[in-house]
Amino acid sequence: MPFEFTAAEKQQIDALISRYPQKRAALIPVLHLAQARTGLITAEVVHAAAGVLGLTAAQVYEVVSFYSMFRKAPVGRRHVQICTNIACMLRGAEDLVAAATRRCGVDVGETTADGEFTIEEVECLAACGTAPVVQVNEDYHENLTVESFERLLAKN
Repeated sequence: MPFEFTAAEKQQIDALISRYPQKRAALIPVLHLAQARTGLITAEVVHAAAGVLGLTAAQVYEVVSFYSMFRKAPVGRRHVQICTNIACMLRGAEDLVAAATRRCGVDVGETTADGEFTIEEVECLAACGTAPVVQVNEDYHENLTVESFERLLAKN
C-alpha cells in the first residue's frame, strides 16, 4: 500500500525542516513521525521520506538500518530491547537475554504467538553507566538484575 504523509504531517515536516540548516538533518524526526502512524518503516515510508527531504531512498535506508529505534517489521505490544554492548554484557545482559527468551518462550528476534512480546538484542542504548539496560517500548529500565527484569516482564 502506498504511503503518503498527511497534510498535517507535511506541516509538521515543514516546521521540522525550518529548524535545521539542511533539509536532510530532519530525517530522524521525519522517520519518527511516520513510524508513530504506521508502527514501522516500510519501503514506501522510505521513499516518502526521501521525497520530502530531497534524498535518495538509499540515504534514508542507511539511517533506518543503522538505528535500532526504527522498526522494519511489526513488533509485539511490548517491544523488549536488551542492550548487549560491552558495558551491559559485563554487567549481566547475557543473563537478561536468557531470562527473556525463557519467560516469553521465543528466541531473540521473534514475537510471541499472542503478539505480546518481541525480544531483541540491540547494540547500544546509550546508558552504559547504568548497565545493564533494557528498553520496553519507549521506557528505559536500568541497573537490572534477572529478578527485577523478570518482575518487569510479568507486569501487565
